Amino acid sequence: MAQTNEQKLLPVIVQHARSSEVLMLGYMNEEALILTRESGFVTFYSRSRQWLWRKGETSGHTLRVVELRQDCDGDALLILAEPAGPTCHTGRPSCFFRDLDGTEMVNPVPPVAILARLADRIRARRDTDPAESYTAKLLHGGVDRIGKKIGEEAAEVIIAAKNGNPAEVAYELADLMYHCLVLLENQGMSAEAVWAELARRYASS
Repeated sequence: MAQTNEQKLLPVIVQHARSSEVLMLGYMNEEALILTRESGFVTFYSRSRQWLWRKGETSGHTLRVVELRQDCDGDALLILAEPAGPTCHTGRPSCFFRDLDGTEMVNPVPPVAILARLADRIRARRDTDPAESYTAKLLHGGVDRIGKKIGEEAAEVIIAAKNGNPAEVAYELADLMYHCLVLLENQGMSAEAVWAELARRYASS
């Protein structure tokens, strides 16, 4: 079991459970850890205010715990969590959005995290007016409409590949992946179901 340090605080890294994007760093004392495990939502100890606070208790941008891990020495924690909205108080998905010069970085780390961000955006569009959102229009059109677009995009990927144009291939594959994510949302599935199937195949190969 993880042990507290001399100040009875543990550094805690919070990572997006689906995208692996590092979201924030916080600290926990024993009580915060207990509340986190009991409630299923991340609770920190504020070093400046010296009190417990559940992430998102004011903003609603909570962090639902998926998995808790400790490091090899038992003096730090890693929490895999499912965020409800942006994690950073600035409204950004992650607190780690600047380089050492202070320049804002717009791409997630790791880059593949964009898939989870896109899936979340698609889910948020489900209840949007179809007249105002292409994604909502697709979702309201059902499997037939989405499936037709996937077929069209797959054909365009093949054409791009035959043209031997890498930029065109990337562009068309992005379209195809987007429409596949829309289909997953339509089916009430997450991309993790696909990742799990790929992992199963990799393990058996």
